[in-house]
Amino acid sequence: MSVVERKRPGSRKLGELDVPALGLGCMGMSAHYGPSDEREALATIKRALALGSILLDTAEFYGPYTNEELIGRAIAGRRDDVILATKFGVREGRLDGSAANVRRSIEGSLRRLRTDHVDLYYLHRVDPRTPIEETVGAMAELVREGKVRHLGLSEASPATIRRAAAVHSLAALQTEYSLWTRHVEAEILPACRELGIGFVAYAPLGRGFLAGRFQTATELDEHDVRRHMPRFRPGALERNLELQAIVRQLAAARGCAPAQLALAWVLAQGDDVAAIPGTRQRRHLEENLAAVPIQLSQGELARIDSVLPPAAGERYHAAGMAVIDR
Repeated sequence: MSVVERKRPGSRKLGELDVPALGLGCMGMSAHYGPSDEREALATIKRALALGSILLDTAEFYGPYTNEELIGRAIAGRRDDVILATKFGVREGRLDGSAANVRRSIEGSLRRLRTDHVDLYYLHRVDPRTPIEETVGAMAELVREGKVRHLGLSEASPATIRRAAAVHSLAALQTEYSLWTRHVEAEILPACRELGIGFVAYAPLGRGFLAGRFQTATELDEHDVRRHMPRFRPGALERNLELQAIVRQLAAARGCAPAQLALAWVLAQGDDVAAIPGTRQRRHLEENLAAVPIQLSQGELARIDSVLPPAAGERYHAAGMAVIDR
């Protein structure tokens, strides 16, 4: 029996929702990172459930729609074993947080996921044309109807989080957070903690880069969106490879894989912080889950802070940056 099989992922609290410390981000199984092996993707989801990583994260935008369908097939007959999180609000290439779209989106997600309820329902991106009170008010109706258990936002500003929480309690904020993406520490995490909202870190491995799984964009599939992201472009990439090398050195000193160090660091940021590293392969899933028992000391955390440089380049291109932290 492997270490991963002997140890179950620890528990974190997102509002009133108990989740494993590490869930599974499923986006790459269907979208944005090039072709995926569906058989291996299904096997990875089933392996995650077997190992206790029962928080599955998806969105109607992933595909679009095909990722929810994949998860629906993977959990058929096992709905009670899963904490299911999905997102809405990106429709036909534009943001739509209207009450009508809230209703339209949940019905489609429930059908594709083959379930009568979602455990955690996020607004994927804040729609500037729709007051957040309207969006969350419509989401709250779904809670009263039993179609949704808990609500969340993604990539929202502190002001928006506070306005939303005044309408209905929020279980979670999902936003990028990792060793090279730490903007949330200034105002966003404190706002969540003030309001009792849990935090879910997506891309905690820097989209695979911090794990050392590639060094050049040319190693990625030609349809992989990372090829065009600023941090992987010439100029920024060379500087970020220095950051990657430091992560590798820190991991070697700790006696673990770079991915495990990066995940252990995220989980060390608080008992209200969970992470959803994405993977399409069982071997990476098991490597990731082996990070949960790793406890970084205060000295190790301080050393990481002192030696790790900030990332070069923005998280997204200009259009992507325009729709986050609003």
